[in-house]
Amino acid sequence: MTPDEEPNKEEMEEEVEKKVSEEIDAEVELDKLKFHYRGHTLDDLKKMNMDQFIQLLPARARRSLKRGLPPRQKKLLERLRRSYRAKKRGKDLLTRTHVRDMIVFPEMVGLKIGVYNGKIYNVVEVKPDMIGHYLGEFSPTRKRISHGSPGVGATRSSKYVPLK
Repeated sequence: MTPDEEPNKEEMEEEVEKKVSEEIDAEVELDKLKFHYRGHTLDDLKKMNMDQFIQLLPARARRSLKRGLPPRQKKLLERLRRSYRAKKRGKDLLTRTHVRDMIVFPEMVGLKIGVYNGKIYNVVEVKPDMIGHYLGEFSPTRKRISHGSPGVGATRSSKYVPLK
């Protein structure tokens, strides 16, 4: 095509369609990279009311939440909301709790929670993947034990362990 020829309308339409389809494909790819919980993005989950969110949870969590939150969980949720408001103002507060059976809600994402494991408070930074799980799952109560070879002070019977 020479510079003095006018482009064909059909060719221009085809080029525009190609650009639009490429943009749509890019949007679809970016949407796949975003976090989804049972088909809903994090923004959608935050906009939902509690009843709508409860319907998305597994059966055990749904059943316990339908019965209502116990007073200790209500108190923790209020403290977490206070912490969220403080985070918006620029303060990064750590909320310490013994409530290990609290289900992680979308409004908790981004907060730091100290979950007690029976000895110390393990700091848990809530991420979107944790939604629907219990806080106690992220603060293990037992440590993995790896026994070494018997040493000084071992009992008489354990000194004679056969060598490998």
